[in-house]
Amino acid sequence: MSWRNGPQTRPPGDAAQRDRLPRAIAARLVRAGRLADTDTAAAPAAPGPVREAPAQVPARWSREVFELIEWRRFEAVVEALFAQAGFATRSQTHGSDGGVDIWLYSHHHGDGDAPVSIVQCKQWMRWKVGVKEVRALRGVMAQHAIARGQFVTTSDFTADAREFAESNGIGLHDVDGLLALIATRTPEQQAALLEVAFHGEWWRPTCASCGIKLVERTARQSGRPFWGCENHVRGCTTQMALRAQPHGGR
Repeated sequence: MSWRNGPQTRPPGDAAQRDRLPRAIAARLVRAGRLADTDTAAAPAAPGPVREAPAQVPARWSREVFELIEWRRFEAVVEALFAQAGFATRSQTHGSDGGVDIWLYSHHHGDGDAPVSIVQCKQWMRWKVGVKEVRALRGVMAQHAIARGQFVTTSDFTADAREFAESNGIGLHDVDGLLALIATRTPEQQAALLEVAFHGEWWRPTCASCGIKLVERTARQSGRPFWGCENHVRGCTTQMALRAQPHGGR
């Protein structure tokens, strides 16, 4: 897996020339001292696609990283973590995932080899993952005759979810577990994972149905800006409040 673009570290520059950040992300960057407070004020929606965010990003791993990046970047980090552990990986980048975001194979697998495990990711911040979600993953494991599964979240798990997982071959990884796992990697590997997290337009949400970045649009009646999919002309209805935290895509 090749990641060419590292963290964006150029200074904010003139506010009038600045690209717009989602308000929730801008507020976090202000609190962390990474963005001038004057740049968080709401501005009229700019025409065309939103460009790369010219703000500094964390230089080391912490919960802040998971709070800043959008859901697709989170899944990419998880996939990179398993790749570093020696698995061959295949990701489900968009569309109906059927309870699978990442397929794990042995490193020397052939085209006909079955996956050794599957991974489900949930980038939730406010809610714990419950037994319903973990039970759904177990159903997919049974469907594909896979004995082991992994459930990864930026949040935590309920007690009944942990109990069910323990008796059904499912490994649970909450945000603290993820950070502890990342801490076991070499400094070079940790830096590589940060490059994955902040690759490209890391802050702009991805359409879970189409796998492309959402663009800034304006509602006809209210005139309010919102995130929308460019494929709306083909029937995609994905929308997201512009100032809302860009999480929970899948």
